Amino acid sequence: MNRTIKKVAVLGSGVMGSRIACHFANIGVQVLLLDIAPKELLPAEEAKGLKLDNPAVKNRIVNSSLQAAVAANPSPLYRKQDASRIKTGNFDDNLKDIATCDWTIEVVVERLDIKKSLFERVEQYRKPGTLITSNTSGIPIHMMTEGRSDDFKKYFCGTHFFNPPRYLKLLEIIPTPDTDQAVVDFLMHYGDLYLGKTTVLAKDTPAFIANRVGVFAIMDVVQVMSQLGLSVEEVDKLTGPVIGHAKSATFRTSDVVGLDTMINVANGLAQNLPNDEAKAVFQLPDFIKKMAENKWLGDKTGQGFYKKVRGEGGKSEIQALDLASLEYKPSAKVKFATLETTKPIEKLADRFKVLVAGKDKAADFYRKTFAGLFAYVSNRIPEITDSLYKIDDALRAGFGWEMGPFETWDALGLQKGLELAQAEGKTVAPWVEEMLAAGNATFYKVSEQGVKQFYDIESKAYKAIPGVENFIILDNLRATGKVLWKNAGASVLDLGDGILNVEFHSKMNALGSDVIQGLMKGVELAEKDFRGLVVGNDGPNFSAGANLGLVYMFALDQEYDELNLMIAQFQQAMMRMRYSSIPVVGAPHGLALGGGCELNLHCDRVVAGAETYMGLVEFGVGLIPGGGGTKEMTLRTAAKYEEGEPEFNLLRNSFMTISTAKVSTSAAEAFDLGFLRRGDEVVVNSNRVIAQAKAAAIELAEDGYTQPTQKTNIKVHGKGALAMFMTGVHAMKEGRYISDHDVKIANKLAYIMCGGDLSSPTEVSEQYLLDLEREAFLSLTGERKTLERIQSILTTGKPLRN
Repeated sequence: MNRTIKKVAVLGSGVMGSRIACHFANIGVQVLLLDIAPKELLPAEEAKGLKLDNPAVKNRIVNSSLQAAVAANPSPLYRKQDASRIKTGNFDDNLKDIATCDWTIEVVVERLDIKKSLFERVEQYRKPGTLITSNTSGIPIHMMTEGRSDDFKKYFCGTHFFNPPRYLKLLEIIPTPDTDQAVVDFLMHYGDLYLGKTTVLAKDTPAFIANRVGVFAIMDVVQVMSQLGLSVEEVDKLTGPVIGHAKSATFRTSDVVGLDTMINVANGLAQNLPNDEAKAVFQLPDFIKKMAENKWLGDKTGQGFYKKVRGEGGKSEIQALDLASLEYKPSAKVKFATLETTKPIEKLADRFKVLVAGKDKAADFYRKTFAGLFAYVSNRIPEITDSLYKIDDALRAGFGWEMGPFETWDALGLQKGLELAQAEGKTVAPWVEEMLAAGNATFYKVSEQGVKQFYDIESKAYKAIPGVENFIILDNLRATGKVLWKNAGASVLDLGDGILNVEFHSKMNALGSDVIQGLMKGVELAEKDFRGLVVGNDGPNFSAGANLGLVYMFALDQEYDELNLMIAQFQQAMMRMRYSSIPVVGAPHGLALGGGCELNLHCDRVVAGAETYMGLVEFGVGLIPGGGGTKEMTLRTAAKYEEGEPEFNLLRNSFMTISTAKVSTSAAEAFDLGFLRRGDEVVVNSNRVIAQAKAAAIELAEDGYTQPTQKTNIKVHGKGALAMFMTGVHAMKEGRYISDHDVKIANKLAYIMCGGDLSSPTEVSEQYLLDLEREAFLSLTGERKTLERIQSILTTGKPLRN
């Protein structure tokens, strides 16, 4: 379908509508955001003599909603200025303007009568052939089109975004029997490529896929919790990161989202699933009913399963709800023997067998909940979807699970999962046993070509997951023997078409000696037999920075020669990448901090995921960027001098970016901070980052990439600029904004960026700046205050201010 989306209308500006509008604005689409006009004046409006027909009054609801969204934290916008793409209005005056839009999305209150009434008005103005969709989370999609024209029905579909739309990747596409297949195909493609979503095709069944399974899992946890006599804190410990779920786990997540939301979905499922074998699970227990009566709905009402109170001395403390007495008590520390045994196991898939093998309550909990989940998802096929991978996709993208139900079952073992279900009296769908009897022992496998396949129930054969041909999944390449070299911290893999990839697999992808060795080896192999190199990985984050533990150990033992060598090797690796004979492309996503940022600063091109949080954060631990980051920001600033801007202003901006440890809140903002530059790319769907980085490396190679030479003409300003910086730093100290130690770090940073105490502006080399940088970094590691800050980060995860 030859369709371009230039302008979108979003009808309804509540929490979801305003944030859907913001996400379209993020990707450069013009948005018309509309809502109802108020029926009553506010006292302040009356005092001003305004009338209901005044534009400021008529657009009050929509403008207030948008302002609240723009001010929200975390922000629904990549950059605040992206909100300028959103034009607001009201249904009375501006509904006619949807005629100029390519796609109209309804996001009003969850009532069928209101939605149908709005669609009747929409049809008066909507341009035939344009998309019309609903963001409903549960109302049957086909019921909304009753009484509408054939053209409306043909282009109508359900598009269920998850909140918050910028951050949760799931977009469920729910067609009706009348929806044109070309419309479905377009939405699946557009959601993936442009909105950065995991688009999942769902059937028009209650709660669709993610909420149907996700809410079942939550309600089943509540039932098992009651059976085993577990506390709120214990369940949250058992259902958090240890099984690949969010840190907020079950009940803290409920408090954030709102207990009323879970109640509404559970009640809807209990009423609308007469033939669901597990429908009793959706019945609300008495304690939840009582919490609803008490308005203990979570953060929105000040208390839910947890509440924050002031303890002795005014200190804040968290209390948890005792579900037996319905009284709050101090939140207790939780410890289970089974969880202790999993602490050394870093790989999530390897934990599940250990979790169900224990002898304590924790293991009982996992045996019961896994048994219930496995049986439930097996019986939902073909009811809610024909393909098992769609259930896994939906739970990962919509609920933030690291592994979906069938992936978890595979990790535990198909036979073992069956045995768990049978032991707990759960009935697994017949197709699972048939599959096993036929010799198919896993739900997923990787083909010899490195393509992930799923077991297709209808054909009883394995098929490639549609769309994965657009992604490069390093785990799949590893499984098919594409690793050319590896050590404990890094691997070099063959991506095909003459391009290699250096992948990190250290803890938090921290940059230590193993990773540096991997980078050097990657460049060496690429220069010898290949034509380009990508630096990227499939972890949650690109890199949290250099290995601070190693820095701390050397500094504490006063092993300054070793420390100097470590810094020098890091700098050499950065320069080796920057000045290799092949193009090097960085592929950051998630956190790219400290050394992770410095690495990307030295790449020929960067292809960043839209959700990349990039920054030189060394100042926070009492250091300056020592892996070439200070040098590179100075170099990039000097390169802008020719553009005619005041030189000291540019230098001061770069100095402030480093000295305040600024981190971009998106890849878009990384351009504003100077971490990304013209020619670098942003990819909205993080699953596509490595594939796009590979394409960029091929493009650079085929365009005739030539090995660059180190710069020797970087303009620095010497004493003149240094005096300016030191005066500013002194003023900050006098105003008590910074500490004595901050003054010391800032002055060293200024010394490097000004090129030292040169008597006049001078052109210097990159190596000159690198030597200054290394010397400053080394001297700061000898400071007691710096060691205290590093120790604080290592032990608490938070910097110490001193």
